[in-house]
Amino acid sequence: MDPQDLRQRILPLRPRLPEIDLISTKNDMTSPELCVICSQFGGKLSFSPNENYTFTTADLEDNGEIGAGNFGRVNRMRHKVSGHLMAVKIIRANTLNDLDQKLIRRELEAIIESKCENIVQFYGAIFTEGCCWICMELMDLSLEKLYCSVFAVDMQLPEEILGYITVSTVNSLSYLKEALKIIHRDVKPSNILLNCKGCIKLCDFGISGRLIDSIVKTRDVGCRPYMAPERLQSSDPYDVRSDVWSLGITLFEVATGKFPYSTWENPFEQLQEVVNGNPPVMKADRYSPQFVTFVNSCLIKERKERPKYKDLMQLDFYKTYNVTGVDLEFAHTVVGDYLSKILSLHLDVNNLDSQTRNINFSRFD
Repeated sequence: MDPQDLRQRILPLRPRLPEIDLISTKNDMTSPELCVICSQFGGKLSFSPNENYTFTTADLEDNGEIGAGNFGRVNRMRHKVSGHLMAVKIIRANTLNDLDQKLIRRELEAIIESKCENIVQFYGAIFTEGCCWICMELMDLSLEKLYCSVFAVDMQLPEEILGYITVSTVNSLSYLKEALKIIHRDVKPSNILLNCKGCIKLCDFGISGRLIDSIVKTRDVGCRPYMAPERLQSSDPYDVRSDVWSLGITLFEVATGKFPYSTWENPFEQLQEVVNGNPPVMKADRYSPQFVTFVNSCLIKERKERPKYKDLMQLDFYKTYNVTGVDLEFAHTVVGDYLSKILSLHLDVNNLDSQTRNINFSRFD
């Protein structure tokens, strides 16, 4: 594949966050939104029902930054006592406004309450000197970095890998809606994670929205290039079908190696193309008609005609890869072996990712 194609991918460049001293900040975290969580989970780690610890930040060994999520940076850390590795999101809570602190509380509640195998596991949290540290399951690679690696060596993602990714993501989004009554609002390749055990999980609930009568009425948040037309067009309420659109954009991107829209110089150009133009249409030249039908169904422009999760689950592509029991174990093996193969190439995935971004899109974040 021509390297120029990789650079056609359009993503916003998240502004660099201010450096955070992981040990010392001046002010205490006094937010009533987070005090409730602090009283229940602060200073406690639970890796399993039979493996629990009390801890402080001194018990964590920082192994460096691995990414950035909403409101904070994510670092790889090792719990010195148990040896467990974790992804730790560090948020300077005392610098956030009340609304942002409510969103952080919602993120904590979402991962704490989750019993879904396709959502990253929560281990614990600690609140110290103005910072909130959220300790979560560490995965090996994001879908964003996986597909960039694959296309960098002139390959494409196998359809069965796309199938298992699709089913896992639909299942996690459906769980959020049915069990927790929330909508994710930030579905994109960097928020879908994989590991060498073959697990595929959704992460980053920092801007999730509460569903009231199956709709969301709160502010416009999320990564704009992945937003559905109805979210760009007005402040009207929207529902889970906006996340279905984002899933369609994500699958189109990772399957073809480039973002489905041309370059936008500003939000107005995006509005014109997404809201007033035709939706992206995937062609059946690389993948099966079943996969193409699934993606194009997600990208139906009219919200009321776009399928909900229960409708996606009736499509042939979903049914093919929605496996259980021994077949699920086999799926984990297939995904794990494939990811291990890509990681064995020792590509500089961070550099690959940076090459695909267009700095003009920093204004979208």
